Amino acid sequence: MTEPERLFESLLASERTVIGQIEIRRSDLAFALSHRDDVGRRDLRDYAAEEAIEIAKFDDVGNYRPLKTAPNLRHGWRILVPDLATIISVIDAIYPGRLAVWRVWRSGQLLPTPWRQTLARQSGIYRVAAKISDAQTDDLIGDFCRSDGGCLRTILWKRDDSGASPSTRLSLEKFDPAHDQTGGGRTAIPLLCQEACNLLIAAARKVVKGES
Repeated sequence: MTEPERLFESLLASERTVIGQIEIRRSDLAFALSHRDDVGRRDLRDYAAEEAIEIAKFDDVGNYRPLKTAPNLRHGWRILVPDLATIISVIDAIYPGRLAVWRVWRSGQLLPTPWRQTLARQSGIYRVAAKISDAQTDDLIGDFCRSDGGCLRTILWKRDDSGASPSTRLSLEKFDPAHDQTGGGRTAIPLLCQEACNLLIAAARKVVKGES
């Protein structure tokens, strides 16, 4: 059994595990993954594990989801899998890279990158994003990264080397890996954010350029 599988084995001892908007339930013969809001529904459509990436592409009304950790994962699906390795592959398809970051964080070796440092290494058309002011940063991150309608990741990085908060508009819970960012109040595997994503950098560029 691999290290990730051992972690899931211990987590699934209680029969149910949550990560983001996914709930994993254990039965005698298989594991069932579905949207956490859909637990108890009898009209779910069954998908193969290989189709997980398609589930993550669009929201309930068919809009493309560029940010996979946005709180708009589609409903109405179920994936039955036989083992822990397949669970990991499904989660990696829906939330790319998040399990790897979580494992490094658990080991104590994760090194988050401050906002200003991420901006400073941008090149090409995104180099101008580094000109965003602290006030603009406060507003942008406070809106773009909010868990309610923005992103379900828990922010681990700071604004700069001084250790300032990325945004004063976000609650302290946004930076707490123990908090369920969906608002469901469950004990969940956190979706961790170790540095600003490309979509946030692109949004910062638009702010600097004065684009809507």
